[in-house]
Amino acid sequence: MPIRNIAVGRPEEATRPDALKAAFAEFISTLIFVFAGEGSGMAFNKLTGNGASTPAGLVAASLAHAFALFVAVSVGANISGGHVNPAVTFGAFVGGNITLLRGILYWIAQLLGSTAACLLLKFSTSGMTTSAFALSSGVTVWNAFVFEIVMTFGLVYTVYATAIDPKRGNLGTIAPIAIGFIVGANILAGGAFDGASMNPAVSFGPALVSWTWANHWVYWAGPLIGGGLAGLVYEFFFITHTHDQLPSTDY
Repeated sequence: MPIRNIAVGRPEEATRPDALKAAFAEFISTLIFVFAGEGSGMAFNKLTGNGASTPAGLVAASLAHAFALFVAVSVGANISGGHVNPAVTFGAFVGGNITLLRGILYWIAQLLGSTAACLLLKFSTSGMTTSAFALSSGVTVWNAFVFEIVMTFGLVYTVYATAIDPKRGNLGTIAPIAIGFIVGANILAGGAFDGASMNPAVSFGPALVSWTWANHWVYWAGPLIGGGLAGLVYEFFFITHTHDQLPSTDY
């Protein structure tokens, strides 16, 4: 059972050089991701004079987030695992793949990275608003809650299949692009409804800098539940119970 592998960790773990390096890598990766993702939305607002969202804007946001996450995961993978997301860290924790103390260290780094990115954006754009995630007209908090659970489940399941599973083999080399693709696809699916966060850190930075907290809990509860479920499902059904790789075929 995955629950048996959950560990708190030792207090000294939080001050070990490798843990601090990993946390710093998470800070930088999250800063890179949020700066590009949030920045693309601010650029769209500038180009359209804060006009209404359009299909082209949604596609642009999807591509910006997919590309930026691909890079952010890639540059952090060999140091911290390239989580770049508290929901991914939580999913790894419930599956017994990271200790609670290291996970908290990652969370702090991710939230600081997102906040730093938004502060840099606000300064470099001469005070433009870092727009917090919000629900579209006609979308209830429960609609958004389910959206965030399902989208984040897909994201963290992808992380497990391509990056965490010990039997991933050569599939690990495409993990960053697969993770970027699922985020981009989910933004196309959910962006018009609730912004498609899937990442509490991505929601936290803009909300803090703009001091906009309406329905903010949805962007924490949904991703954490979805990420936790994905970690439990993958660990229980596909890792703790041995599964065989498909035979390779030469063409």
